[in-house]
Amino acid sequence: MDAAPALPEDWTSSSPDASDVADLLDLLRRHERTARGWPSASRAAVETDVCGRGAATRRHLLLRDGSGVARGWATVHDRAAARVVIAVVVDPDLDAASADDVAAYLFEWAREQAADLGRERGVELTQMDSGAFADDPRQQLWLTGRGFLRMRSWWQMSRPVTPEEGNEDAFPPPGEGVIVRLVAREGDAMPDEEDLRTVHDILETSFTDHFNSHQESFDEFVARLREDPGHRWDHWWIAELERDGMTPLPVGALVGSVSPGTDGEPDGSYVEYLGVLAAARGRGVARSLLHAVIADAARRGRDRVGLEVDADSPTGATALYEAVGFATKYVTQSWHRDLPVA
Repeated sequence: MDAAPALPEDWTSSSPDASDVADLLDLLRRHERTARGWPSASRAAVETDVCGRGAATRRHLLLRDGSGVARGWATVHDRAAARVVIAVVVDPDLDAASADDVAAYLFEWAREQAADLGRERGVELTQMDSGAFADDPRQQLWLTGRGFLRMRSWWQMSRPVTPEEGNEDAFPPPGEGVIVRLVAREGDAMPDEEDLRTVHDILETSFTDHFNSHQESFDEFVARLREDPGHRWDHWWIAELERDGMTPLPVGALVGSVSPGTDGEPDGSYVEYLGVLAAARGRGVARSLLHAVIADAARRGRDRVGLEVDADSPTGATALYEAVGFATKYVTQSWHRDLPVA
């Protein structure tokens, strides 16, 4: 299953750098246009992964044909202990036989890198986590052939935002006893560390009953989110419950980011994480956090808020998102393979 064909003699393989970013972006956008229907990849995101903040935790392989055209690109992201995220992009303009060979070569390289990272982490088994658009049978066929199993579907949802939603009275106030605030921060300095740890703790705890939850240290969590070119500290919120004579109790958190517009579109906001402790669910905490990020997007002149949700979410989150105005724009899939490292 893991044998890979040799590349044509005039093809080259390399670890890409800044000089390859433009070609990688073109390749990725060609893939997105064919597999989903439209491109959305940004130069900033590719730069971050290849030669920016995200490069330290990622390994890349770029394949070029004899004419120097970028035809394939694989990325292996050391996401957490015993988990790597695999991305394989193959030029949709290749003929079917050549595309199959390129995919096999890249997936085998990714397997080798995943095993190497697992050994560095000192684990015996690591999870290779990859994905595909729901309407991309070619990628799904390759994943199946390399031993991956389709595990989950994810709704990629979006909600339009109007300028009026930035007004103070655009949304009802938070539920009784619920306080929503930004993480504490002075000027352009780092936010209060206690608040950041609160966000991390809430998300770690609230996601324990979610699919494929992996424990992530505080330092790894903050470092990973800061790699994102859309990262902004003033997009992090905490929800608290008032208590008589006591300090309010943190029970919810939302981490947002900037979603850059493409092809002349305005920017949007994106919900990276939204978590509410089980004991506080049903009190309007999640809805209040969503209202906060929508209102913030409106005040910033943005036209949408996006998020991803497990189609089989155990918390019933999909119903809440639809009630707040989100609709599914497209669907992606998670594919996993457990890889013995020894």
